[in-house]
Amino acid sequence: MSQRSSLTWFLIIAFAISWPLFLTPIFLPDLEPTTQQMTFTGLWALAMWGPGIAAIIVTLAIEKKPFNSMRLNTLGSKRYYLWAWFLPPLLIVLSGLLTILIRTGQLDTEFTFMKQAMEQTGTQLPISIEMLVMIQIAQALILGPLINVVFTMGEELGWRGFLLPRLLPLGQWKALLISGVIWGIWHAPAIAQGHNYPDHPILGILLMTIFCILLGIIIGWMYLNTRSPWVAAFAHGSINAWAGMPYLFLKPGFDTALGGTLTSIPGWILMGLFVGWLMLTKQLPVQAQEEAESVGD
Repeated sequence: MSQRSSLTWFLIIAFAISWPLFLTPIFLPDLEPTTQQMTFTGLWALAMWGPGIAAIIVTLAIEKKPFNSMRLNTLGSKRYYLWAWFLPPLLIVLSGLLTILIRTGQLDTEFTFMKQAMEQTGTQLPISIEMLVMIQIAQALILGPLINVVFTMGEELGWRGFLLPRLLPLGQWKALLISGVIWGIWHAPAIAQGHNYPDHPILGILLMTIFCILLGIIIGWMYLNTRSPWVAAFAHGSINAWAGMPYLFLKPGFDTALGGTLTSIPGWILMGLFVGWLMLTKQLPVQAQEEAESVGD
């Protein structure tokens, strides 16, 4: 079985599983808002496992390789798990600060977004809004990455654990860029429905692809240094845990393409600066590339 054939089957299976789940909400327009949100979240969480299931099927049934070749029994260097844990919240917090600095969003000390969400759901809590925000921050930092790994492993087992190593014969940079483009396009049905960029459902597909390229380089750097899908899943889980945090501190109504989250232009700038630092310090391309390439052999 050639590499090209393996990659083709992987992409067919991954998209065939995920895209129908992403598109199902289109056919459920009349659900009650709370039920709708829960349904969409559940369907899209399942969609995250499309790439992982594809990686398992192709590895076992098409390439005829043992399950342990997927390296789920490997952790690699522990220091990259600290990067995976703390880099995402740092980048996301700085994205929010940069948004305020360039005035594409305004600081909201009244936590309007949180109050509106509680009013819409009729939620009343015996603690202050400030205390609730502090609890959410603590949860995102401590528990969020661990809980989210259940879902993010579905993506990372596919994108970094399977796809990236098999693209490495093209060269490390090409592998990182191509895998990032594919990752971005995979999100297209969700983005077209207003996810991440509600004001730009079509342009948002391009914006999401740029985001995925930049973030894919960073997560790929962690993977290539550990050769473990766990570090990639943990980093992705940390990102998802903190993704919505800027909404708590910014006044509602800002354009998510221009500011606020890591998926916005300020987020791109910060991720680009981090990638530039990795290149400047000769951490990219990863020097152990030959070892990483052996994963796809």
